[in-house]
Amino acid sequence: MDVAQALVMAMQTWGMIGALVAAVFLTIGIDRIDEDARGAYVFRPLLIPGVLLIWPIVLWRWWQIETERAAWANRYRPVRASYGLAIIAMSIGILIIVIAGLSVRQTWPADIAPVQLTEGASQ
Repeated sequence: MDVAQALVMAMQTWGMIGALVAAVFLTIGIDRIDEDARGAYVFRPLLIPGVLLIWPIVLWRWWQIETERAAWANRYRPVRASYGLAIIAMSIGILIIVIAGLSVRQTWPADIAPVQLTEGASQ
């Protein structure tokens, strides 16, 4: 078995386990851990690709919530302590990218006359 076959088999195994977890979680588990999801069946197919990819995290969080290891107040509260720093870092990064892009921008050679595309195509 070469590396490509091993990678394909690993991805197939990951996908099959993810499909099983998605089927069980989206039919049974989501109702047990999220009161707002009870009776809301239309959005569940939208969650399938995400659960297929991150099924270990889904299982871990499901287990934490079911065994009450996760505090109820922390369940829905997003982690916002580092948002301010992330916003500043992304803003500075965008400015650096724009400035770098403008500084290495290529200029058009002055000795070449512009040609219309329709003229160039007919010749």
